[in-house]
Amino acid sequence: MAHFAQLDSNNVVMDVVVIDNSNVDNLPFPESEPIGIQYLTTWSGGYTNWKQTSYNGTYRKNYAGVGYKYDPNLDAFISIQDYPSWVLNVQTCNYEAPFPPPDDGQEYIWDEQILNWVLG
Repeated sequence: MAHFAQLDSNNVVMDVVVIDNSNVDNLPFPESEPIGIQYLTTWSGGYTNWKQTSYNGTYRKNYAGVGYKYDPNLDAFISIQDYPSWVLNVQTCNYEAPFPPPDDGQEYIWDEQILNWVLG
């Protein structure tokens, strides 16, 4: 199966669709992408803003999800920012807390008001 993200004009993922590999001529990524886009353009009635995504993250860093953003400079899908204080890790294209939680075996959650971890 080939997975494609439908992007809006700001490259935000609106939907993710799955098509049969036969619709991409059974080719691997990246050769499959233009064929899949052509198929999906016809299937969707002319919508052309599609990017192929990898279910297991072997390319474009993360599997696209609704609300994720595609960054053409990083050629990656970026996860949703959980909190305003969290920063983008450009290696993983995920947002991370400014510092990790305590490593004492207890469960912590991030408290954005105090910008710190609290017991969960």
